[in-house]
Amino acid sequence: MTSQWKLPFGKTELTLTLPPGQSVDLILPRSQKPHPAPEQAVIEALSNPIGHPPLESIPRPASVAIAINDPTRPLPLNILLPPLLGHLNRIGINPDQITILIATGTHKPVDATTLKEFIPAEILKNYRIFNHNATDINALVYLGRTSRGTPVYVNRLFYMAELRIVLGNIEPHHFMGYSGGAKTAAIGLAGYETITYNHQMLTYPNTQAGIFGENPMRQDVEEIGRMMGIHLALNTILNEEKQIVHVLAGEPYRVMLTAIPLVQDVYMVNTATDYDLVIASAGGYPKDINLYQAQKALTHSTMFARPGGVIILCAACPEGSGHPEFEAFLDGVSNYQEALAKFERMGFRLGPHKAFQIARQVARNPIILVSQMPQNLVEKCLLLYAPDLPTALNIAYNKIEHSPRVAILPYATHTLPLKDSLRNETP
Repeated sequence: MTSQWKLPFGKTELTLTLPPGQSVDLILPRSQKPHPAPEQAVIEALSNPIGHPPLESIPRPASVAIAINDPTRPLPLNILLPPLLGHLNRIGINPDQITILIATGTHKPVDATTLKEFIPAEILKNYRIFNHNATDINALVYLGRTSRGTPVYVNRLFYMAELRIVLGNIEPHHFMGYSGGAKTAAIGLAGYETITYNHQMLTYPNTQAGIFGENPMRQDVEEIGRMMGIHLALNTILNEEKQIVHVLAGEPYRVMLTAIPLVQDVYMVNTATDYDLVIASAGGYPKDINLYQAQKALTHSTMFARPGGVIILCAACPEGSGHPEFEAFLDGVSNYQEALAKFERMGFRLGPHKAFQIARQVARNPIILVSQMPQNLVEKCLLLYAPDLPTALNIAYNKIEHSPRVAILPYATHTLPLKDSLRNETP
């Protein structure tokens, strides 16, 4: 008998069929039931913030700025924003005193059509909402440098507000350690130079998924957040179905300290890390909206494979690579060796840093991509092209000389092996 599994792929799914007798381990995030009353959980978190006085007990601010993620992050704004805005209203803050800023970082601005898809209509109607622009120097304010030398340019509207709130989702991040907390504003509302300088720490030791306290990039973000004066973080932890499991609110650093053990319970699993073949999905939309985002799942997938083990990544990538500078960097580059050498010559740049990451991964593991991207673009991105899963499997089996040990990761972005180096990591 053959065995079949379903893998998320964009807004649909793919069917994976393996031959009879194949040794397979299905690796999933730990099963976590959604919170039975998520809106009430938001209200309770706001009423009992961690390391911060309740908002009703502080002097009433004349202006409030709220930073939210763009649609590339699976943040349930329909559940978070209404209770938050209702809470602010109850303590005497009117809609005309509130500005909502979409923390795009270096991503493209959110257009009007997309805005209607991820922000509730009543909020769109009654509140000022702006895209951040990391390259508009007139919209930024300079705050000095962090202890690691990062020049801190931040969104002026956010910084000038009397109460500064960030919304986000906390999960493992493939080089920042964890998303969430101050990162929504410290990167999402930062200037291009700030983001570039911070992200060049990509090549430093400990800049990897699941490390917080010893991660230089993440700790630089914490310092940027303190310089910005972020007052409150309202964060979720989601399960693999993008349902809310936990809601936390409070001082951003304290929220992270509280959240990390909870995140490990959801995402990190005790399993082998020497599989011959890893078949992974980024988890579907929006995690696989483009290769720039799906690369996070690729990073996690390689952590389960032995050196030389084959990775098959299923990621729809309807937007292609997701970054023009990522593609431009790869012009004239034919293999990972050339990509690594070019990156070293030119120095760190955003966009090309994704090519650097992929080149490092391809140097360790052959990687086959099943996507909606055309063959020439997949191969330009240093990956092996397969139009479908059966073709990808044929390519993979031809590269493995023996009967392989196979791992299936339907939600690779949400799944990490709990290595000893992460097990006792303390913030």
